[in-house]
Amino acid sequence: MVDFKVFRTPTFECKIKELSELILFYLVIMHLTIYTDGGARGNPGPAGAGVVIYEEKGDGEELSEEFGKYIGEATNNVAEYTALLLAIQRARELGATSIDFMMDSELIVKQMKREYRVKEPTLAVFFTKVWNETMHFKKVTFTHIPREKNKEADKIVNQAIDRRGLAT
Repeated sequence: MVDFKVFRTPTFECKIKELSELILFYLVIMHLTIYTDGGARGNPGPAGAGVVIYEEKGDGEELSEEFGKYIGEATNNVAEYTALLLAIQRARELGATSIDFMMDSELIVKQMKREYRVKEPTLAVFFTKVWNETMHFKKVTFTHIPREKNKEADKIVNQAIDRRGLAT
């Protein structure tokens, strides 16, 4: 007796369905512009993270959501990375495919663009987490902006620190 395997050849309809799903995947784009900020009162000191998310809609951008988090005692750079990590995780939950991050931390932006090395071990852990999250998106950019253009995220940071995690 001879052993043999029967291989099922996909039908034409099956191949068309797979192809259409693949095309849909690449055509459905959710682009977000996210402003993040982190801050500490004292360095280290009581710290918070702020995130403002805008979704691209037709001819412009629309505020999607904003949130802040008190993170306890931390340095300013840890707070900046925490805001970035919270933002990219939320973008993934929202189903974003493309993100432009706007940050007033030149250090974090240059580290994420790999223009600066991450020398401090604590920041290296945050960098790795954020970098790994970027792999879930088609496109991620990091742009340094002046503090004046990041006022909303900064306001949320200060509110988070003022509330120290207490519900309002």
